[in-house]
Amino acid sequence: MNLARLKAEVAEAHIEIHRAGLVTLSFGNVSGVDRDSSVLLIKPSGIPCDAVTADDIVSVSLDEGRLVDGRLNPSTDTPTHRHLYRELPEIGAVIHTHSAHATAWAQAGRPIPALGTTHADFFRGPVPVTRALLDAEIAGEYEWQTGVVIVDTLRELGRSPVDCPAILVSSHGPFVWGATPAAAVATAIALESIAAMALETLAIEPAAAAVSSALMDRHNDRKHGPAAYYGQRPVDRDHT
Repeated sequence: MNLARLKAEVAEAHIEIHRAGLVTLSFGNVSGVDRDSSVLLIKPSGIPCDAVTADDIVSVSLDEGRLVDGRLNPSTDTPTHRHLYRELPEIGAVIHTHSAHATAWAQAGRPIPALGTTHADFFRGPVPVTRALLDAEIAGEYEWQTGVVIVDTLRELGRSPVDCPAILVSSHGPFVWGATPAAAVATAIALESIAAMALETLAIEPAAAAVSSALMDRHNDRKHGPAAYYGQRPVDRDHT
């Protein structure tokens, strides 16, 4: 992978999540991974997302966690990102935000229920919430343990990082991922949207039923399944 191009994509993703209203001040970070070089690229700590440039992005060793390249300190959430990349080989980018509605669900310690097709387009089932971290985990390698509890939750629930491209960390906020920084941005935007829709739905009807399995699977499969047909496909020039 071209590291300069990935740096530009990671920087642009920060601008996009700010533009979408998912972050306030410096409360968020985006990373991308180059598995060939075994490095992750991430925002420096404390830099507002709308001020990040490609030159600011720092490179961190995926194996050791040491700074490989960059003039600034990496995000304090870097160990969380690093653990996710090490344990979830399917993903290529991670985004953490404190977007208002998704964070409200995280602070309530409740998963976001799958109530309709908008949800099903991105998530095959509820968006889960982790258990609360233990005092010893918080006092120790807190950010690394945040990654551990995310991965543990997915595995305990039998959820794939592809079918479930986001999670809520209890009392904290959402982490999302995707194949690329742009894909992760789309998921972060969708997550905030469905979090808001779920809150509105339950305000109208607290006993609202979950979307049926048949409808969920159809919507998820038509975008992400092996026979997906949502969107445009490359044109076969020989048959036009």
